[in-house]
Amino acid sequence: MPSETLWEIAKTEVEKRGSNESEGDGLEIGEKSVFFIGSKNGGKTTIILRCLDRDEPPKPTLALEYTYGRRAKGHNTPKDIAHFWELGGGTSLLDLISIPITSDTLRTFSVVLVLDLSKPNDLWPNMENLLQATKSHVDKVIMKLGKTNSKAASEMRQKIWSNMQKNHPDRELIDPFPIPLVIIGSKYDIFQDFDSEKRKVICKTLRFIAHYYGASLMFTSKSEALLLKIRGVINQLAFGIDKSKSICVDQNKPLFIAAGLDSLSQIGSPPVPDNDIGKFHAHSPLELWKKVYEKLFPPKRINTLKDIKDPARDPQYAESEVDEMRMQKDQNSTKEVLPSPGNKLSLILEPNSTTLYLFLLFQIQVRI
Repeated sequence: MPSETLWEIAKTEVEKRGSNESEGDGLEIGEKSVFFIGSKNGGKTTIILRCLDRDEPPKPTLALEYTYGRRAKGHNTPKDIAHFWELGGGTSLLDLISIPITSDTLRTFSVVLVLDLSKPNDLWPNMENLLQATKSHVDKVIMKLGKTNSKAASEMRQKIWSNMQKNHPDRELIDPFPIPLVIIGSKYDIFQDFDSEKRKVICKTLRFIAHYYGASLMFTSKSEALLLKIRGVINQLAFGIDKSKSICVDQNKPLFIAAGLDSLSQIGSPPVPDNDIGKFHAHSPLELWKKVYEKLFPPKRINTLKDIKDPARDPQYAESEVDEMRMQKDQNSTKEVLPSPGNKLSLILEPNSTTLYLFLLFQIQVRI
């Protein structure tokens, strides 16, 4: 029988701790999962720590990290559990998206996309790659779920429209994300000093994206007031508390728009002269907005994998036994092969074990 994976061990440990505390009270413990994805160094960890009231400096996220928080429903009642997952590396580790999103967790799962407003040229590529990869996997899980529990799959497909009023004029023009989605624009303190025209384009574009996917949109920074508003939104996803009814669509202020409260008529057309619209050959509104946005903020063609440091040599994750074994492996990783007649001398390098190492370094932070 195959040994348990680290992910299975983590899940079992959380379930065991929760069941031990509620044993005998006969009350159900609610569990929800929130998955943070987004720009590299965009502030995801900072938001999570603030939501969990943890006063500690954020550390760089390596691969996929997990923690959880708890909140009591009332006096002498069991605490609900919220699982927080965070994907590091920006768009370089998309394969790991499939780990936390399963048929068992999907019905209580939410996604938070954090985009760095201070890097507008990276904004659309990060958003597009992360949302496409996540949506693709979620669609597969829903399809798989439908084969064993068609009722649950059908309920999920109907639930995605819950934030949109039945008489909303844009119901036929949008494509809601299959699970609850919140888009957060971080580093607003830097963004607010941008040229007003650039801020206008970014704000309108993000409003369109959020509305198109049926998502909430809000901006944040190191400001305590903005972090508190974000915390309220995350707590709603994690523990089901009441939603905020406030709204701000002024591009000169931090945007705050709950899902379903915006409209295409309020957002307006893409920020380009009317006589130039025809020059953008687009097959859909989403593609049109992309082309208009990337004309002003062309994406930087950089291989994101080059930015990933080797975790095996990161002192933050030092493990003496593992490091010693890795050193021995590195010493033997390059082997000389004698050339056969007519062939040149070549080197055979053993496969890079960084991927395996990422999983070995997975840290479970269990704090109350």
